[in-house]
Amino acid sequence: MKIKNLILLFLTLIAITKINAQTKSYIVHTVAFYNFENLFDTINNANIDEEWLPDGAQNWTSNKYHQKLENLSRVLTEIGTTDNPKAPVLIAGCEIENRGVLEDLVKQPKMLLNDYGIVHFDSPDKRGIDVALLYQKKHFKVTSSINVPLIIYRKQLDATAKRKHETDDASDDKSEVELTSERVYTRDQLLVTGFLDGEEINIIVNHWPSRSGGEKRSSPFREAAGALNRKIIDSLVKINPNAKILTMGDLNDGSYNRSVKVGIGAKLKKTELKEAGDIYNPFEQMAKEGNASLFYRDAGDIFDQIMVSQQFVNPDYSSFRYWKAGIYNKPYMIQTTGQYKGYPLRHSINEVGFSDHFPVYIYLIKQTK
Repeated sequence: MKIKNLILLFLTLIAITKINAQTKSYIVHTVAFYNFENLFDTINNANIDEEWLPDGAQNWTSNKYHQKLENLSRVLTEIGTTDNPKAPVLIAGCEIENRGVLEDLVKQPKMLLNDYGIVHFDSPDKRGIDVALLYQKKHFKVTSSINVPLIIYRKQLDATAKRKHETDDASDDKSEVELTSERVYTRDQLLVTGFLDGEEINIIVNHWPSRSGGEKRSSPFREAAGALNRKIIDSLVKINPNAKILTMGDLNDGSYNRSVKVGIGAKLKKTELKEAGDIYNPFEQMAKEGNASLFYRDAGDIFDQIMVSQQFVNPDYSSFRYWKAGIYNKPYMIQTTGQYKGYPLRHSINEVGFSDHFPVYIYLIKQTK
């Protein structure tokens, strides 16, 4: 009898544990970033868009443009659905020609179901490509948005690069450095503040300068972008020490590069976060494990990253907290043949693909009871 009683007690305890577990419920939201790769319309605008016109090098017709929109809408509404069946509540994007293409995108049938709003500013980038934020209106209310310019001059950055080359014996980039006072026009950093289901969060959307001219020679440009990102974060924390901040984008650098590790000061581990404004980068560990959001010169890397501030990693789930991160790379988005087998399926003359990047995402979670 004693054994039977013990078994009965054990089963009762298991049942109580299950009941208690079932009483907890959570809200889960997906936050995503995607490089839309040359989302151009077919209209000849003031920017350098001749390549993306019907008579341009890409033979960019209306049919191809609308196929691109349909392809993007499929990906955007499916990101993160492995663990959360709902479409992302926040979607940051880059390589966007203008607001018009975003208006066409959010009108796609799959996107319409989620009623996305748009935050967009024209940037001074020479190609006219911009960053933007899409948000589900029923969940996110925008209170402010500004575009913060990245003001850099070739003279100061090239001088920095020259000093690095003179002291770096391992450098294989021997190109001459031209000292001029020419400003380098690149994408602004977009700062959006709003309330996610009543909770204030700040979002910074980035598309940092490219590696044109070589990684080492162009590194100072991205280091300046990282420093500007840090300045924005510090200003938010100064106003509100409890500010919740997400910074995300195509950084054209890995999580290990100086622009991210020193410029932003991003941390590999949550335990390294000590002060308000400290930033955790979940994609650094993912990169160490061999994951990739793109392939650059035949090597996989994660240039697309979403980072969270210290306030998002607090173990108290009474407000939104970071849960986990991922790279969305389903089979239909991957090149299956040829030289670039395994790469993201991008646009070609013969096929309208998706992007040369895979999107990245994180989950935010909050306990409701």
